[in-house]
Amino acid sequence: MDITAATEFLARSTTLTSVGWIGYIIIGAIAGWIAGKIVKGGGSGILMNIAIGITGALIGGFLLSFFVDTAAGGWWFTLFTAILGSVILLWIVGMVRKT
Repeated sequence: MDITAATEFLARSTTLTSVGWIGYIIIGAIAGWIAGKIVKGGGSGILMNIAIGITGALIGGFLLSFFVDTAAGGWWFTLFTAILGSVILLWIVGMVRKT
């Protein structure tokens, strides 16, 4: 991978979707809550759900950017991405807590 391709890839993986910051907070809260229901023992109140959801959206967006253009997604794609990333994040946190 040359420098130009790497730069384009990084720009694509960090581009925000058309949802906006308020949308990210709303989607983060929903995704964090859903991920808390999927992963046993996850979810810890609305503020933690928002933090988990937004962090999960960043993780999920980064991972999915290897396969699709994540900046082209709307609300539903962003929600799916945030849930995927949040589940991964909660799973990793659960694994770390066990050790």
